Amino acid sequence: MPTTQTGGCNCGGVTFKVTGPLRDVIACHCGQCRKQTGLYYAATEVADDSLEVSDSGTLAWYRASDEAGRGFCNRCGSALFWKNNDSTKTSILAGSLDLPSNLTLTKHIFVADKGDFYRITDALPQLPQSHRT
Repeated sequence: MPTTQTGGCNCGGVTFKVTGPLRDVIACHCGQCRKQTGLYYAATEVADDSLEVSDSGTLAWYRASDEAGRGFCNRCGSALFWKNNDSTKTSILAGSLDLPSNLTLTKHIFVADKGDFYRITDALPQLPQSHRT
């Protein structure tokens, strides 16, 4: 895995650089992620002190719940981040990373809430709820 990884939104209004290790990708199929992306949220995670965000004024945060917020570009609509209020880590949508990411999808979470219009057909673990419980 590279020691430096870059990424950003579709229009370039928000870019970021990661200088620490990224967690492998987890696919979240919960209702909030499904509604924000139209499918599911495939995200990695990094320590906050390893994430540097450059923003031209288009980064916005939506308070998705009392526990977390979702960062996105308010110009192009790209979903970029998920952040738990009490965490020292930030989730980054894997699709916002520049290639190669050298990451691997490792599991599916909240599959009890997944959309009814698709099937998960890989052999990865499928957890009915969160990976933290």
